[in-house]
Amino acid sequence: MKNRNSPREKSCCRGGVTVAAILAAVLLITTLARTKNNPIDLCSLAGPYTQSDAVSYTTTPTQLLAILHYATTRIVPQQSLAEITISFDVLQSLSPCNFLVFGLGHDSLMWSSFNPEGTTLFLEEDPRWVQTILKKAPNLRAHTVNYRTHLSEADRLLSSYKSNPSCLPPNVRLKDNTRCKLALTGLPDELYDTEWDLIMIDAPRGYFAEAPGRMGAIFSAAVMARARMRPGVTHVFLHDVNRRVEKVFAEEFLCRKYLVKAVGRLWHFEIPHAANVSDGGRGSAFC
Repeated sequence: MKNRNSPREKSCCRGGVTVAAILAAVLLITTLARTKNNPIDLCSLAGPYTQSDAVSYTTTPTQLLAILHYATTRIVPQQSLAEITISFDVLQSLSPCNFLVFGLGHDSLMWSSFNPEGTTLFLEEDPRWVQTILKKAPNLRAHTVNYRTHLSEADRLLSSYKSNPSCLPPNVRLKDNTRCKLALTGLPDELYDTEWDLIMIDAPRGYFAEAPGRMGAIFSAAVMARARMRPGVTHVFLHDVNRRVEKVFAEEFLCRKYLVKAVGRLWHFEIPHAANVSDGGRGSAFC
């Protein structure tokens, strides 16, 4: 997904075909949806059978492309199987749902396939990379984000946002909020009008000083989660919490009290909307 030019990204073929085959098997076994339309009779692949024995399944085009891709590539997602499983379990319980993913890349087909018939949207900083991925997987939906931050600004942004009313609850917003540098602005209305059930933060790049860093992504995820009006919590998954900025901004905006699971370098938060917090969401702090 991310850090395409980093040393760690270049060595992303961990386990090669073995890991890819495992992902393909998971997709095939667990995300085929039973239906009466457009059936694929899997029983016909196993030899003679009677009509009463047949079980019909269908897949989405994205799932079929994902199975083909992961079964034939040596480039696999950077998250470990244990980390992927955390998000996969939540998706299985909520899908079809609204799933927002910061980052577009080697694992995007997998995430989209885990949410068949749902809305999965990817946000990516590099427009050329978007075109590269969409040429291979045109069924994916992605928007380019113009981040207004640099990793080198992280400490200053963390210490100064509390003095900026445009960054503070209860009235903080994202759309057209140019006064708060942490807010993601200038994106299509779809991003702001949709209530996201799951948000995965695995981008933008955050491993060198001039990179955008994930400060704005973490802040904006918190704002979207607090603004939710539908029943239930917003599940936020943050990767690379071994890095200082990710960890510090998560504790500031996503809140330790909402952290429900930590596996490897992934943290899983369940964030209630503002009306459900102890002060009714009227306070000027996120946590």
